[in-house]
Amino acid sequence: MAAKDELGRAGEERAAQHLTQSGYAVLDRNWRCGQGEIDIVASRGRHLAVVEVKTRRSVAFGHPFEAIDERKRRRLWGLARAWQAAHPDLARGLVVRIEAIGIVGTDPANGTLEHLVDIT
Repeated sequence: MAAKDELGRAGEERAAQHLTQSGYAVLDRNWRCGQGEIDIVASRGRHLAVVEVKTRRSVAFGHPFEAIDERKRRRLWGLARAWQAAHPDLARGLVVRIEAIGIVGTDPANGTLEHLVDIT
């Protein structure tokens, strides 16, 4: 596995732990369909969170959240709808929102983590 892929997987693991510790129930990870992939799908209260995780070793090439532009947000909304359609029992009655977790550090396990809720 390439170092970039390992960094990304480690970041997603840290993000899932953060969500669980914050009271979320992780429903799905790395869910794929023809439109792309959702890193994490989680629920908390009456919300269904589609979570994009971005992990960087440093901010030398920009903050992780800079990679989540308008085009990416539109794609995440489409993926959210696809996930809901594929999992109607889990999604029923929940309000969908897009969230982002950015992690910066050479080791994602102890890097700086930021969590943005509802990045529409």
